[in-house]
Amino acid sequence: MTAIALNHAAPRKLLRRLPDYLLLLALSFACVYPFLWTLGIAVGNGEQVFDFPSPLWPKDAGWRHFAAVWDAIPLGRFFWNSLWISGLTTLGTLAVSALAAFPLAKLRFRGRQAVFYAIIATLLLPSEINFISNYVTISRLGLDDSRLGVVLPSIAGAFGIYLMKHAFEEIPDEIVDAARMDGASDWQVFRRICLPLSLPYLATLGIFTLVWSWNVYVWPSVVLKTPDLYPLSVGVLYLKGAFATSTRMVAAGAVLTILPVLAVFALCQRYFMRGMDGAVK
Repeated sequence: MTAIALNHAAPRKLLRRLPDYLLLLALSFACVYPFLWTLGIAVGNGEQVFDFPSPLWPKDAGWRHFAAVWDAIPLGRFFWNSLWISGLTTLGTLAVSALAAFPLAKLRFRGRQAVFYAIIATLLLPSEINFISNYVTISRLGLDDSRLGVVLPSIAGAFGIYLMKHAFEEIPDEIVDAARMDGASDWQVFRRICLPLSLPYLATLGIFTLVWSWNVYVWPSVVLKTPDLYPLSVGVLYLKGAFATSTRMVAAGAVLTILPVLAVFALCQRYFMRGMDGAVK
């Protein structure tokens, strides 16, 4: 009787969850479709680019537009610039966010909450509002038209500080107090206890920062004037001519720009999900 009841319960449970699965499937398709559509345009060879409904995979698929992108622009140089800018931005963001979040989470000082609320308030401001002040600062430091000038204004953000503060607050105070009773300094508590226990959060913040810095366009285009310093997000626009544009080549360049980020996310997905699960809790 128990086995029969379980056999009847399983279909009912599946039916109750079916709307959720259908909704998730629809949302997944809505997120993936733009990339599939861009890939379909990149591999197509026909003249009709914007057919509707557009096939996800054209019958005359080929890879010649990817080779044409490689010949049209210095893709390797742009890739290296993106890797340099994104890597340094990610490392700087992790370091600054963790160092700023630790005293807000584990130290007690007057005005701690006011400082935290002031940092969170900056999330309400659009990032473009800081362009003028950041550009003036970078110019006076002599870092305009340099990759370091792109990186420095981007390594401190309210989201990273908030996420790491939440991560450090999840660490029991008893562990920190025990370490201090054993003679550990604040720096040792931060380096040997808080950072190792917050690796999933660091991985999540690192992926978010890497994706954002890899795809950012406006700030690098403002700071950089030398084409040899352009990242992929800026350099791929060389495929768009002044009088004629190959839409399929632009699509191929966009696909080549996205692929490294997808590879990083696939490799770090386990840490990303663990960090997001902790952040939601």
